[in-house]
Amino acid sequence: MSNRSQLASWQALQNSAAQMKQTHLKTLFAQDDTRFDAFSTQIPGVLFDYSKQRIDKAIFAQLIELAKECDIASWRDKMFSGEKINITEERAVLHTALRNRAHTPLVVDGEDVTQAVDNELAKIKTFVEKVRSGQWVGYTGKAVKDVVSIGVGGSNLGPQMATEALKALADDTLNVHYVSNADGVQIASVLKAIDPETTLFVISSKTFTTSETMTNAKTVVDWFLQTAKDDSAIAKHFVAVSTNLEKTAAFGISDENVFTMWDWVGGRFSLWSAIGLPIALYLGYDAFEAILEGAFEVDEHFKTAPFEQNIPLIMALLSVWNTSFLGFTSQAILPYDQALHMLPAYLQQGEMESNGKHVNFAGETVPYTTVPIIWGMTGINGQHAFYQCLHQGNVIVPADFIASVKPQVAVDKHHDILLSNFLAQTEAMMSGVDAQQVTEDLAAKGKTQAQIDELLNHKIHQGNRPTTSILLDTVDAKTVGRLIALYEHKIFCQGIILEICSFDQWGVELGKGLASKIESELTDDSVKHAHDSSTNGLIAYYKQHRTQ
Repeated sequence: MSNRSQLASWQALQNSAAQMKQTHLKTLFAQDDTRFDAFSTQIPGVLFDYSKQRIDKAIFAQLIELAKECDIASWRDKMFSGEKINITEERAVLHTALRNRAHTPLVVDGEDVTQAVDNELAKIKTFVEKVRSGQWVGYTGKAVKDVVSIGVGGSNLGPQMATEALKALADDTLNVHYVSNADGVQIASVLKAIDPETTLFVISSKTFTTSETMTNAKTVVDWFLQTAKDDSAIAKHFVAVSTNLEKTAAFGISDENVFTMWDWVGGRFSLWSAIGLPIALYLGYDAFEAILEGAFEVDEHFKTAPFEQNIPLIMALLSVWNTSFLGFTSQAILPYDQALHMLPAYLQQGEMESNGKHVNFAGETVPYTTVPIIWGMTGINGQHAFYQCLHQGNVIVPADFIASVKPQVAVDKHHDILLSNFLAQTEAMMSGVDAQQVTEDLAAKGKTQAQIDELLNHKIHQGNRPTTSILLDTVDAKTVGRLIALYEHKIFCQGIILEICSFDQWGVELGKGLASKIESELTDDSVKHAHDSSTNGLIAYYKQHRTQ
């Protein structure tokens, strides 16, 4: 059995980790006053500071050597050139081709992918302009006012995250709503807020068979026809993002209103495609194009920057260092811009669905922890919720802190207050507060020695909590594209370093298959499948009580 742990660089890092576990970040900063310069880098619109990570120059060099031993450069070239690096499904991985603003030809399986993408983008642009200008009208001749996007997973999280991030910059041409959950509460609340005469529905499902999506789509059609009374009206109010023209036609959607997908685009990497149609409808095509341009800038950086300044690669190496070597099993994503409040959820899917695997390329179980648990929320809210644990808990959680220099909306001194918290938190997590500092502070407040002794251990913060600071110039369309692409390439590099396939999701497929079987049991008493006693008991309880 061969795995990454047998590499010389991996073994060197294991030795370094044992030493670094005994070293405090305060010591590292005290020993090197050039630490920020050494461990920070920039690309247009983004400052990336990883100086508060538990590394030194020797460890950083070892991490770079690990990247070289894992042949990151070769794998990167394979991805961009369209080789089938999704090894379990024998597919290319070409979400980068969706935002190739250089328009360089790329032939995969006899098709010029670049031309196909450009054609689809032109189709999206024409459609978006028609809807936003009022040329597209519904069955009663009224223009569209609301767009409802129906999808799940990658067909939902990406577009919703992006539109939430940029809604402060949107005009009032259209409203956008998202439906992903099969729970009827979500679809019911959306339907209450819209008018069938002025609503456009975008149904996103590559196969047009996704259970949750099609359940919601059927509910919407039934609701729509209660008013429209005519099946032919569906064509004026429903469009699809799919590859299954037979299914979309049977649904009532004309072929010209179906936007295509490709097998070489995974759902969680698909917002750059027609899956991003709700983004373009809500913000305008120019904004959608700016998102693509921002991502393309990062693609070029990732392809050309030396390893030592390559931000996505460094992000991946730090994740592997923290998780597989230092033993930190979760990572927090903490955006301080309210606009980015959905980013943690988006990255949960991006990283954990991609790299939450336990076998290597050869199908052999790896002896190291792979992906950390990704979680988080907006910074200020988090400070008053779970930061207590981040500061003083006995489980260390590395964190990405994300903020912007210029606010989307300037209100008095709000942004200065926001940024003061952003800056203070990373400093506090690095340095902590020791016994001497606590004692001096309490004495200055007039506490007696007995009171100090009683409070001392409660107020000590050990610090030494690793953080990365990502400072954006502002949160605009191009920046959103840059930020997402940075994390996408991090995920790719992370997968290569860990030697796992980042682009399948067999765990998701398992749950979906079992759900289909159980659904048949819940709807037909004559159908029975073999289950464990717990599942049998839960099914019986549900069926017994659902009508009571």
